[in-house]
Amino acid sequence: MLRREDRTGSRPARARRRRGPGLRVRLTLLATGLVAAVSAVLLWLGWMLVGEVAASLPTLPPGTPVLVDGVSVPAGEIAAALGHSARSEVLQVGSVAFAFVVLAAALVSWVLTGHVLQPVHDVTATARRLSAESLDARIDLEGPRDEVAELADTFDEMLDRLQAAFDAQRRFVANASHELRTPLAVLRTEIDVTLADPDADVDELRRMAGVLRDATKRAEGLVDGLLLLARTEAAERRASDGDEPVDLDLAARGALDAVRAEVEARRLSVEIGPDDGSVGPGAVVVGDAALLERVVGNLVENAVRHNVDGGWITVRTGSAEDRVELVVASSGPVLDPARVPALFEPFRRGADRVGPGSGLGLSIVRAVVRAHGGTVTAEPVEGGGLAVRVGLPGQVSGSLNTGVTVPT
Repeated sequence: MLRREDRTGSRPARARRRRGPGLRVRLTLLATGLVAAVSAVLLWLGWMLVGEVAASLPTLPPGTPVLVDGVSVPAGEIAAALGHSARSEVLQVGSVAFAFVVLAAALVSWVLTGHVLQPVHDVTATARRLSAESLDARIDLEGPRDEVAELADTFDEMLDRLQAAFDAQRRFVANASHELRTPLAVLRTEIDVTLADPDADVDELRRMAGVLRDATKRAEGLVDGLLLLARTEAAERRASDGDEPVDLDLAARGALDAVRAEVEARRLSVEIGPDDGSVGPGAVVVGDAALLERVVGNLVENAVRHNVDGGWITVRTGSAEDRVELVVASSGPVLDPARVPALFEPFRRGADRVGPGSGLGLSIVRAVVRAHGGTVTAEPVEGGGLAVRVGLPGQVSGSLNTGVTVPT
């Protein structure tokens, strides 16, 4: 539920509706009230005990006069007089002691609760200072390991996650803006150039239309990739009735058929077959068929686009225990092993940021695989190229994969 903001937009309306003393005041009043109640009971017990003791004193024969504070008191009334005097003394002294005890309890409770609640105030102060530009603030509470310290540590961990998410969002927005700016700049430049030419003929207009079509196609593909990546990363996927078995081997063959023209144009040799380490039959996984086929398609497309003319592509599928693996390896430029993990970040392409495509292929692969409970890793190939290994929870099928070399 969204929280309403007040007119200044600085504090939620809920905070303005809250009234009454704070937690420190309430705890102090509670502790002081308990001490006052116990002290009152003890004072009453002392008052009663003194009276009982006085009443139990030995009595004198009736008619015997006794001087009490210079006053002659009959012997029969001496016990009552002593009891009354003792109770008055206890009440006077006890009242003074009661006041001091209650005052001391209030003071000690106020100091102790302030000390105990100080980390909570630190959490509140840190939260109020936070903004998108100051997420690096931390509490870093030192002291014994108690519930308040656990709260402060949990808050710091939450800030770590928030800072990582905001940093990733900033990078993502910056990269997306940069990538979208390129096709938009092409569109504007082509239109301005054509409009500035008064002698533009039909051929020139057709050329401009072709350039505009290619630029809009690139922008459309980038937007589609961004939307898919955002949807996949934003939600935690759960099994649903729409899940269905997907054979990664068949999906890989379909993806290769889709890029066969480019494979032949670049004279790439392609081999597809079972993984040598496979110990079980099949390469069937259960999940969202469209997303899983997108994973295979992106890996195959990357292997073709970032290859070298006359290079090679190898696609291996297989199962081991309850896992299904897909390995797509290809030749290509030499990659620095330290930079390979960054290829799964948005808008990273090959050895640098220059190349065909939107640079979202491996990012989408990682998001979809993680959503299906799988893992994805990559490592450079000796001599140049990249091998990407995807592991997913599998469903055993009844047929064995056989190695097939696809003619080029």
